[in-house]
Amino acid sequence: MLGSRAAGFARGLWSVALASLPGWRGRSSALARATGAPHGGDLQPSACPGPRGRQLSLSAAAVVNSAPRPLQPYLRLMRLDKPIGTWLLYLPCTWSIGLAAEPGCFPDWYMLSLFGTGAILMRGAGCTINDMWDQDYDKKVTRTASRPIAAGDISTFQSFVFLGGQLTLALGVLLCLNYYSIALGAGSLLLVITYPLMKRITYWPQLALGLTFNWGALLGWSAIKGSCDPSVCLPLYFSGVMWTLIYDTIYAHQDKRDDVLIGLKSTALRFGENTKLWLSGFSVAMLGALSLVGVNSGQTAPYYAALGAVGAHLTHQIYTVDIHRPEDCWNKFISNRTLGLIVFLGIVLGNLWKEKKTDKTKKSTENKIEN
Repeated sequence: MLGSRAAGFARGLWSVALASLPGWRGRSSALARATGAPHGGDLQPSACPGPRGRQLSLSAAAVVNSAPRPLQPYLRLMRLDKPIGTWLLYLPCTWSIGLAAEPGCFPDWYMLSLFGTGAILMRGAGCTINDMWDQDYDKKVTRTASRPIAAGDISTFQSFVFLGGQLTLALGVLLCLNYYSIALGAGSLLLVITYPLMKRITYWPQLALGLTFNWGALLGWSAIKGSCDPSVCLPLYFSGVMWTLIYDTIYAHQDKRDDVLIGLKSTALRFGENTKLWLSGFSVAMLGALSLVGVNSGQTAPYYAALGAVGAHLTHQIYTVDIHRPEDCWNKFISNRTLGLIVFLGIVLGNLWKEKKTDKTKKSTENKIEN
């Protein structure tokens, strides 16, 4: 009962977010600070105000601005006006759900919707936790001073109650799954709570972000199959972590000057001028892991064609990015939504191709028997 009510209510939030998906303006700290992640800022290049020429870029903010005024600070606290973080959290879930589908079948649309709802709620919870941790710091930085908690629009107590509400709704979504998945999903809570702190203690906060944001690669499969298949789920999870290291390192280069001044750490500072070499290594690892996923799950030609497109996308992204131009880093970062959708499309088409292959095999076998 709790699960169905929570999922139904949260699905309303999902529909609001979807209205803004075609474009988004704002400081996509790749999830970083916007999702409560390793960087500072509000998902917009620190050295420039962000892409200005996109006519649809205000659609997400417009949706939030049209909400009742007392509700708006809470919607901004969970970054509902900035959906890129939700996309990057959600896409690994879709990969896993797609791979778990029966041969020749589309992914389970109910599960895709359920995980989409969960992605909005958990991303919102992560943003709330991040802003609670960083409220004193945010007050001292111009670009974060307008955040609801830092600006005093929401008190610490109110944000704590709001966090409890988001986690309760997320629990309702989780309770719609099988017992194995409930336990697995609950296991991610420690990562959600602690990863916003990693930027203070390690130059690898993007790794902590990757471990957190790609948990859905494990959970999606178990939600369909009842448990995880290590031969598929582990390389899929690993590929997602490598992907996060790529896109969030690119994003981190936007904030590297501010990070040095305020004492925060990131892979952008760790890699420096060797960034492209590191990202090339992560790309090879990501593609290798996705290839292993394909072999272990019996994928077909469309899947491997998609991997070719992903490889081309990564190559272009890495070797054309100017790590010293925040706007270019921003553009490369947000292009990763397209990359994630290419992987998902390849999985779906590859799975549908299995049916064609099976039907052809059946006809061939029947013809041989008749002859």
